Amino acid sequence: MIFTEDALTALIARVLTRQGMSEHNARIVAASVMAAERDGAHSHGLLRLEGYISTLRSGWADGGAIPLVTDAAPSLVRTDAANGFAQVALAASDALLRQKVQATGLAAVCIHDSHHFAALWPDIEPFAASGFIALTMVNARSRLVVWGAQRKVLGTNPMAFAIPRRDGPPMIWDQASSRWAQGEVLLARRTGNAVPAGIGLDADGQPTTDPAAILDGGAVLPFGEHKGASIALMIEVLAAAFTGGRFGFEDRSSAFPGAQTSNAGQFLLLADPARTAGSAFGDRIEALIAQLRGAGSERLPSDIRYAKRERARQHGIEISDRVHAQILQFLKE
Repeated sequence: MIFTEDALTALIARVLTRQGMSEHNARIVAASVMAAERDGAHSHGLLRLEGYISTLRSGWADGGAIPLVTDAAPSLVRTDAANGFAQVALAASDALLRQKVQATGLAAVCIHDSHHFAALWPDIEPFAASGFIALTMVNARSRLVVWGAQRKVLGTNPMAFAIPRRDGPPMIWDQASSRWAQGEVLLARRTGNAVPAGIGLDADGQPTTDPAAILDGGAVLPFGEHKGASIALMIEVLAAAFTGGRFGFEDRSSAFPGAQTSNAGQFLLLADPARTAGSAFGDRIEALIAQLRGAGSERLPSDIRYAKRERARQHGIEISDRVHAQILQFLKE
């Protein structure tokens, strides 16, 4: 099956609405799922739809939540997601956040009581497209064993960074603090593939290449050993302690059978380069990128994503018959 962006977003939104999400919230979440699928990040695209549905059915997350946005300080927005999805809370915060960064040059939004179950780059790409540097991060339930510990405390805690460009779309990287993102392990289990050695441990703390053993009571390992662990800790502080969200070890999802998302927090920071580098910022970024490519870096962050996006826009987003049938089944349930 071949879909346009609008058609696939509408189909995903219908599924989410069918499962109890409000139409307004479903459109926002569906756009994020579609973006990942369109850009080739299948670990965060339609693969996640079953998890959204299971979470909604469990009662763990509120699909009809209405975020409460508070003007907390001259450069700070505080948003209570009301046990809803983080993308909805961010959309509600967008206007005030942009107003603040335009006024002060630097602004942040702190979101708490939120569920984030998607890629992070769709959250910040619109801000970078408007000329702002953007940094965001979310924490998650405990999945990471760090610094020789015997149990999980920190989450896989992803972060994303976006750089506006003068001569092209923003450059964005989006990565977990673990060697593999949770979604990549989920995708390996779905496709029946083993993961490389060094990705995770089983429930007994032994190294394994079986994604099911990692997901079912096991743990993932940080990238770069202590370096990834330190980044995961930083994110836990900024996305949970600073925002007022839950720490990963405070997760209560086990009381809601079927829940797959983490109720945690999100931190997002915007900076206006025009306030410091002025009009020279665009030239300097293009010079930096030229040096990187001239040094032999054929692939830079987001290059593959944009190439896949362009192909999808020319030829449509291809969905397998099996996945399409599953989506239609969700509409009947």
